[in-house]
Amino acid sequence: MYKTLIRPLLFKMDPEKVHYLIVDLLKSGYKLPLSKSISNSLFQVQDPRLERELFGIKFPNPVGLAAGFDKDARLVDEFANLGFGFVEIGTLTPKPQPGNPKPRLFRLPQDSAIINRMGFNNGGVDEAVVRLRNRKSNIVVGGNIGKNKITPNEEATSDYLYCFKALYDVVDYFAVNVSSPNTPDLRALQEKEPLKQLLLALQEQNSKMPKAKPILLKIAPDLNEAQLHDIVEIAVEAKLSGIIATNTTISRAALTTPNGQVEAMGAGGLSGKPLTKHSTEIIRYLRQQLPPHIKLIGVGGIMTPEDALEKLEAGADLVQLYTGFIYEGPALISQINKKLLAR
Repeated sequence: MYKTLIRPLLFKMDPEKVHYLIVDLLKSGYKLPLSKSISNSLFQVQDPRLERELFGIKFPNPVGLAAGFDKDARLVDEFANLGFGFVEIGTLTPKPQPGNPKPRLFRLPQDSAIINRMGFNNGGVDEAVVRLRNRKSNIVVGGNIGKNKITPNEEATSDYLYCFKALYDVVDYFAVNVSSPNTPDLRALQEKEPLKQLLLALQEQNSKMPKAKPILLKIAPDLNEAQLHDIVEIAVEAKLSGIIATNTTISRAALTTPNGQVEAMGAGGLSGKPLTKHSTEIIRYLRQQLPPHIKLIGVGGIMTPEDALEKLEAGADLVQLYTGFIYEGPALISQINKKLLAR
């Protein structure tokens, strides 16, 4: 019903307006009598065989929501009810910021893809902390953290540390985002020395906390092999718990959408089906190079249950949805879990 009736209606509207409409509908629907039980019956797949334990955390199933959809932690309980095994909120920054000028979100239906240049629009980490303290569900929550646009890279570590300390009590793991293409110069933090210093500083703070939380690094799909090798070295040296592969790409290769339309959309990160194969290749490379205790979360172009299985077979321990969730609807979550059980 989603693909034949609901999606065609939604896709006639402005993408960003639709996003906020969905947020409002999910929040309103969650309050209705029987909504939780109906949602559970439609989307929840509960089976001990789906459970995964990574870095001391038990995930009820391996299908999560990627960062970017619920930036401000407004829908954690609602997404738990849709059958996700975990939710990653953010990217959050110390101070609220509006993000880039609109329009900044575009669909490419011919390619089952999205281009966004949102620019870490969020209400600031402190507001999200209040919401997370008041949530009802016990779903696993990851906190994706970044820096404010106005913060120079030389001072970026202070922004990440602020978010880390603010979120420490209300999230289960951290995702360090240095790979979004939509904040000027952010990806320069992926270079070997700045990245190493940032992650070591976070781990130093982590060691001072009552209990160390897992820290994962989210990387871009546009890194070359030498840069990926550096990522492997840094992950080991900084004692990371895992890597999230991958973020959106700045590449526009092999799109079927006419070049003129793509160019009119402008800059931004591309997500969805065009990223499926390449993100899986990066996962496979990383799994071969990393020690087994450093885990992988696979994200990028998961549009079908088969896409999810390919990432898991390539070495991912968990997977995350974003664009596939938009194009295929919430049924994709249960479809992936049922496919895993049928193997």
